[in-house]
Amino acid sequence: MNRNRKILAGMVSAAVMMPGMVQAATYQSNSDTGVQALDYIENQRRLERENRLTEEQIKLINDAKAMESHLRQPLDKTKPMPVAFEGEELTYDERDGSFIAKGKVDILQLDAHRFQGEEVTGNTKTQDVYVPDKAHMLQMTPGQMRVTLDGYKAHYNYGKKTGSMENGKGKADHHYIAGKRFEFYPDRMVVFDGTDTKCGAKKPDYHISAEKMTIYPNDKIVFENMKFWLKGKVLFKRKHYESKLGANEAGNYLPSIGYDSDDGVTVSWGLSQPVAKKVTLNEELRVTTKQGWRSNYNLTWANQSMSTRLVYGHFEDGNNHWIKKEPSLIWAYGHKIGKSHLNYSLNTEYGRWYNNGIHSNHGYYGVGLSHDPIKFNRYTLYLSTGYGITTESYNHSRVNGWSFDSVLTKDFNERWAAYMGYHYSKSTTQNSLFSYGKENFAKRLEMGFSYRMTDRDRFVIGSRYDLDGKKWANVDYYWYHDMHCSQVILRYRSMTNQWKVSWQFTPW
Repeated sequence: MNRNRKILAGMVSAAVMMPGMVQAATYQSNSDTGVQALDYIENQRRLERENRLTEEQIKLINDAKAMESHLRQPLDKTKPMPVAFEGEELTYDERDGSFIAKGKVDILQLDAHRFQGEEVTGNTKTQDVYVPDKAHMLQMTPGQMRVTLDGYKAHYNYGKKTGSMENGKGKADHHYIAGKRFEFYPDRMVVFDGTDTKCGAKKPDYHISAEKMTIYPNDKIVFENMKFWLKGKVLFKRKHYESKLGANEAGNYLPSIGYDSDDGVTVSWGLSQPVAKKVTLNEELRVTTKQGWRSNYNLTWANQSMSTRLVYGHFEDGNNHWIKKEPSLIWAYGHKIGKSHLNYSLNTEYGRWYNNGIHSNHGYYGVGLSHDPIKFNRYTLYLSTGYGITTESYNHSRVNGWSFDSVLTKDFNERWAAYMGYHYSKSTTQNSLFSYGKENFAKRLEMGFSYRMTDRDRFVIGSRYDLDGKKWANVDYYWYHDMHCSQVILRYRSMTNQWKVSWQFTPW
């Protein structure tokens, strides 16, 4: 694995990346100067913006707290949550519990559920609420999805926490959803003849349509008879498809397009599909005009601390070094040491590697140790070290050695961020059979900064200094431009006079 990508993985997981943990897709510059540290900061900012509460959501939370403070007796969680009804005109029949509310009706449940409409009927004994015309629903229940929906013919039973809505449209967490019919259950939400996208435009550039979508909060979305659409065209269909949600949300249904002088025009597309419990089939479909077909595939079994992957295909690192694995088996284990801030990892890989006419049985065995990120005054320090052994059957070589990585980042404010890193590795391109995942020199210094010029534009400089040769190895310039629901990244490598441009859709 390319060392810069190792560092990035450590940052994204806020520690050493434990095998089996999967991170949400993010914008990435694919650099070898360490600017992934700035990508991480920017994606954290993006996540923070996505998670900011709207005024309506804040009001719901405050109203629920105020309602709880006025309870006459302690809350009994074994019984349905208390409900408050407001409206310009209220009619209630004590005999059967039925009621009618008209004019700006607001129904608030203590668990931070809200229904609104111009006319609402229901029954306090059966705990049913009906909104026959236009309805607005808001959910901020702890541990559940944040849901905002507008639709028609809504029904909700606040005792059973079940209900339905017709012709709904709104947002569930970061997903914009719509459907002919919504059904609500305590553990899931079902959408029939619906669509799902993370592009918030009125006419999304891309979306998924499905006859049935079942959304399990903080777990997954299950699509039945789904189609993936890009600019009005169907790219692929699946009878059954599952996508992770919450902390395990991963993958990107969308292709990315780029150009550089080494590969020419490149189109890549990452797909992931569960095939069994804890087993996932991942495909990175990739084609270039200069290198041809460069795809890779892996079958991965993973839990929270261990993973095993069978991989096959072409892989490229941040220095445009290629390798073909025909195939290779990778095993990894990682865990925290007791209650300390230290984490250890064990890694091994054995398989058939090929490049430039050379076939070799490649083996790697490594152990790593890292410290949890150390935060102070908007600084974050990442520290890790490891020892690895690499063997090759082609020339009977064996390379043993230590590695050490330290990265310091500074998130100054919404506009400015910077990083500096020191890296050492005994294994380099000078003493290794294959250049893939290796650096040309053992010791290097990396540094750079980013500046957000506008809400849509960010400028970045990333550099690398060869401490062995005492000279600058790379000075790269980047321009990130946010478009409709995508981002263009332009990179200029000043030391080699190379240009690279890539187009990425909004991370799914």
